[in-house]
Amino acid sequence: MNRFGQKEDETLIELSDTLALNGEESNGVLFENGSNADSELPGNSEIDKHRQSKDSVFFNDGIRRIDFVLSYTDEPIKDAEKKAERRKEFEKNLQQAGLHLETEDKKESENGKTFFVKVHAPWEVLSTYAEVLNIKAPIKENDIPPRNDNPFEFLSKPFRLPKEVMQPEPDYFTAPFSKQRQELYLIHDESTFFTPSTRNRIVYYILSRCPYETEEGKKKFGIKRLLTNGTYLAAYPLHDCQYWNKAKDKNCESERFTLYSEWARFLRFYKEQPLDLIRKYYGEKIGIYFAWLGFYTEMLFFAAVVGFICFLYGWITMDENMSSKEICDISIGGEIIMCPLCDRNCEYWKLNTTCEPSQYSHLFDNVATLFFAIFMGIWVTLFLEFWKRRQARLEYEWDLVDFEEEQQQLQLRPEYEVKCTLRKRNPVTQEDEPYLPLTSKAARFCFSGATVLFWISLIIASMIAVIVYRLAVYAAFASIMENNESLEPISGLLTPQLATSVTASCLNFVIIMILNFLYERVAIWITDMEIPRTHLEYENRLTMKMFLFQFVNYYSSCFYVAFFKGKFAGYPGDYTYLFSQWRNEECDPAGCLIELTTQLTIVMAGKQIWGNIQEALVPWIWNWWGRRKARGHPENLYSRWEQDHDLQTFGNLGLFYEYLEMVIQFGFITLFVASFPLAPLLALMNNILEIRVDSWKLTTQFRRPVAAKAHSIGVWQEILNGMAILSVVTNAFIVSFTSDMIPRLVYYYAYSSNESSPMAGYINSSLSVFNVSDFRDISRPLENPMGYTTCRYRDYRFPPDHERRYMHSMQFWHILAAKMAFIIIMEHVVFLVKFFVAWMIPDVPSEVKARIKREKYLTQKILHEYELYKLKEKLCQKDCTVDLEREVIATEGKVQLSEVM
Repeated sequence: MNRFGQKEDETLIELSDTLALNGEESNGVLFENGSNADSELPGNSEIDKHRQSKDSVFFNDGIRRIDFVLSYTDEPIKDAEKKAERRKEFEKNLQQAGLHLETEDKKESENGKTFFVKVHAPWEVLSTYAEVLNIKAPIKENDIPPRNDNPFEFLSKPFRLPKEVMQPEPDYFTAPFSKQRQELYLIHDESTFFTPSTRNRIVYYILSRCPYETEEGKKKFGIKRLLTNGTYLAAYPLHDCQYWNKAKDKNCESERFTLYSEWARFLRFYKEQPLDLIRKYYGEKIGIYFAWLGFYTEMLFFAAVVGFICFLYGWITMDENMSSKEICDISIGGEIIMCPLCDRNCEYWKLNTTCEPSQYSHLFDNVATLFFAIFMGIWVTLFLEFWKRRQARLEYEWDLVDFEEEQQQLQLRPEYEVKCTLRKRNPVTQEDEPYLPLTSKAARFCFSGATVLFWISLIIASMIAVIVYRLAVYAAFASIMENNESLEPISGLLTPQLATSVTASCLNFVIIMILNFLYERVAIWITDMEIPRTHLEYENRLTMKMFLFQFVNYYSSCFYVAFFKGKFAGYPGDYTYLFSQWRNEECDPAGCLIELTTQLTIVMAGKQIWGNIQEALVPWIWNWWGRRKARGHPENLYSRWEQDHDLQTFGNLGLFYEYLEMVIQFGFITLFVASFPLAPLLALMNNILEIRVDSWKLTTQFRRPVAAKAHSIGVWQEILNGMAILSVVTNAFIVSFTSDMIPRLVYYYAYSSNESSPMAGYINSSLSVFNVSDFRDISRPLENPMGYTTCRYRDYRFPPDHERRYMHSMQFWHILAAKMAFIIIMEHVVFLVKFFVAWMIPDVPSEVKARIKREKYLTQKILHEYELYKLKEKLCQKDCTVDLEREVIATEGKVQLSEVM
């Protein structure tokens, strides 16, 4: 519904007749194929179409701007006649809606097969739909002085871009456009008053609601359906020039060239982003994404610095770690005989064979881990709160203060209007509108939910398959490495646990990528099947489905290693088995944290590398393949619309995948950061590249997206808030149950007997004793050449000669109590600090609030003065009319009197 209480599809139809009449009065005849236009416009007979450069974004008259391009072929294919009829009807209705069309014959195209229909929206159409879409327009230049309160401004000068790039247009006070009050707005030139992004947004709005066929009494409409059924090949707005050259036409702004040279090149990675220019060229929705990505990258810098310092602390203190010293000591670790790693085929082994892995585990498992986990809990809060402030400032600067998502609720999806044949009266507007019955909606939701649960179950099944692989291969690696002399040089570094972890992580990553590829298509299909009412509702539903799936897909293996591996292994006399066949995995004597680090590094780094290859290389290859035939053609024969036609389509879900990629990365650096302090540094390096890759592909490899408005990152904000809360819990559990920090602290304060070296004897204390004669037949090693009578295993249990043999000792319960107490204390402290910081930092800066109030006051004052002026003018005209009538009457009386005399 529009703000006049009319339905938008009815508004389009009702306005068509008016606009068509206006078009006939002002432009002669609305035309197709360019014939009528060429004959009626002066000098067109002398214009050579090829004289227009390939950067031309105008009709052949060189005056009317091309706002949209439609392409099609008329080859004799299936349903060719039906498609031709659809095109004819669709283009006829576009003309009736007031749009101007000009068709380039296929003979003019590079391949000799493709027709291009150029679409232009005249002022009458733009002004009408600007009011329907509530588009804001400038009424006065902003007189509020800018902020100059940063004393360290000079430090950021090397990172700044030129002022004309950062501020491509002056700042104005704005008001919703009104066709009846055009003189109120700063209209210097009607052809340039609306920016190209606003123009293509208006034209796409008309294209998406224009009917093209009536079948069985049902109207079919929308360019999206015509693209789906092959009636048109593509529909897109034009870039304003080539990205490597400025446009030759002085009427072209060459903003694409500016974006490429100042923003999309990797050598500019240290420069700020021209957000205002991005917003002007691509629209607010894309602008908000790059603003969020840039702010996220800036905040990552602080987390990366602190994480790197924590890593350096672990590196510096690695030689001082008493646990690894005891493991590596021949007189201690070399004398401790460990129980076999697998059933039957594995042999007894000495503890000092895990010397190097235990040293490397100290890099991530040290006191700094605790500090960094608490720091990241507070960092997440600061990031989210400061982003709200940054977002509020952008809302003000981009005229989105009064923009509400509810406005999008008024714009029904064309698919919803077509598929919902039933109608009911809206209690607010008292107009009939389409609706989906509750029973149909419930059935669709049930089917959708069942499908999502099935795919999540499939992920869990694949994870169990990877666990089975780990268990099966672990025994093989253990037996091979123990008996293979050729692996002796690397046996200290490559342990069976590490080999299993690396191969399983790589296998898991491949499975993740395959499942992602399949589920993306399923998620889109079931979301389409639900028939969401609006575009906003569609995006939110798809977002939740995709995020839930990818959350389970990417993080399930990390959750397994962090919270399940080694926790339910049992002990040598009573091992636990998966499906009564595979013995559960045990952690390394130095802990499971190094394995979690390995898992996290492979999945996170692999995803980022694969994502960048997919984003940059794949579009480039496709575009190279599509343009290969055009290289030999003269420059003036390869037109602007053909160049853009050969580019890739960004699509309505292009930003969705970008957000999803970054939010998944956000989960890696928050949910499991206690196990890998370098994760923020990896994310920072990736994001510096990501910004330039995204900008490069958007500027050079993709067609220009249709501009769209957005005042926030939408549902992603709530997802980030949820992950921030969950990250406190996961990191508390990682420090408690995956790291060895709590057992070491308990030993230090409660069980240590050496005052000069309190941690001496910790390794012996953390290993229990088992009598080899108590092995069950299924677990007993086939060989015992050294005749060992006892072996050690990682647990806190009573020895075999104790009356409570193999039961958990008091030290186990002390450690468990300390772990639970730590979780409770850490969660409460971090949550308390988080909520206090969130309360202390207002979502909207006070200076922005003052500016918003000032702008509203001045805008209302200007509108009031305008209305007052119009009222006075109207009254003056009325008084003048009365005086004129009196003068006429008096004159007539004098004439009559003179005739009588």
